[in-house]
Amino acid sequence: MASRALGLLLPLAVFAGAAAAAEFRSTAEAAVLYDAPSVKAKPLYALGRDYPLEVIVNVEGWLKVRDAGGTIAWIEKKSVGERRVLLVRTAVADILAHPDASAPLVFKAEQNVLLELVDPAYVTATPGWAKVRHRDGQAGFVRIQQVWGL
Repeated sequence: MASRALGLLLPLAVFAGAAAAAEFRSTAEAAVLYDAPSVKAKPLYALGRDYPLEVIVNVEGWLKVRDAGGTIAWIEKKSVGERRVLLVRTAVADILAHPDASAPLVFKAEQNVLLELVDPAYVTATPGWAKVRHRDGQAGFVRIQQVWGL
């Protein structure tokens, strides 16, 4: 009986873990966000290219998303790409040469600056750090507490 219960609970635990992982994507182009999944719905606001969004639901060509401010809205799926971009959420984020607080400073990024996530696998390999690149080409490591989009 106990092994049978374990057999039923194990798939549920795996599913719960997968459900807990947030999916982030970024706008592939300038896009309008709506209050419902239709271009006939009320437009709420527009975002420029490369803005990170957390995907909540995927429904027939539309994504229900949350932005960095916590606003929930709908966006056409075609307006969202696979590229991962992070948004600096602190007043200033130090981008360092190595994933170490004592590493040399590469550059400082101010609040709301967008940084491309260079290697998503690195976030799990080096907990607490993300490898990023600025649009001007400078690259380095940022503490994950200083950015939104992971």
